[in-house]
Amino acid sequence: MSIRIIVDSTADLIPQVRSRVDVVPLTIRFGDEEYIDGITIDSRTFYEKLIESDVLPTTSQASPFAFEEVFRAAVEAGHQVVCITVSSKLSGTHQSACIAAEEFPGQVYVVDSHTIALGSAILTEYALGLADQGMDAETIAWKVMQKREKVRLLAMLDTLEYLKKGGRISAAVALAGGLLNIKPVVCIENGEIRMLGKARGSRQANNLLVQEIGKAGGVDFRKPVLLGYTGLSDALLHKYIQDSASLWEGNLEELPYEVVGSVVGTHAGPGAVAVAFFAADTE
Repeated sequence: MSIRIIVDSTADLIPQVRSRVDVVPLTIRFGDEEYIDGITIDSRTFYEKLIESDVLPTTSQASPFAFEEVFRAAVEAGHQVVCITVSSKLSGTHQSACIAAEEFPGQVYVVDSHTIALGSAILTEYALGLADQGMDAETIAWKVMQKREKVRLLAMLDTLEYLKKGGRISAAVALAGGLLNIKPVVCIENGEIRMLGKARGSRQANNLLVQEIGKAGGVDFRKPVLLGYTGLSDALLHKYIQDSASLWEGNLEELPYEVVGSVVGTHAGPGAVAVAFFAADTE
């Protein structure tokens, strides 16, 4: 029996991976306007609207019915299913997938990624590699759950403005941060967002990202690595790649990157740079 990998639209997949999986979309609302993530709105249009809007958009989790439809189509086509979702601490989407999977015992296995965005993407790519080795769905799900704790997702934010809009920090803190050119560096830890530090200017922030990669034990280059950016330009990402060239040179022939999607982009704002990898002590 063949394997079908299913994810939700918070996973920022490179084209080669996206073409091999099914994606269950979340919903995005700008005021009274509602969009289906990745279907009726693309990343560029989303960031154009985000920059123009004075109010943050909202997102709605994927419903159990949306997952059930995709699960049923896969099972009826003769596939076993592994579904990898955004962290259950960040969205109710995982619970929706679990509810839908109850209709397909022994055929659909749902995994909480404990991460989001680029982190979910590299875990999905890892799962596809296991499927290519001929493993069954239950084994793939078990191995993904074992390896998810080794996934590291780090990001540098270019502005505090969107954290202010979302009520995560005060207007005074955002103003002070802007005046001092503060760049927060954050990570996903235990399925939740955590602040790692603050740097003055992008070069210091890039250096802090490199330091945090070192603290994680370095990068396991035998497994997927993915970089990403938010907004309409990838210029800050390329600056980070230059500043961190010693990490990548001689280890990767090509450094893949992808634009970060709407759920993370809403709170990070444009100009963020992120990197996702498996810690080097992964067996």
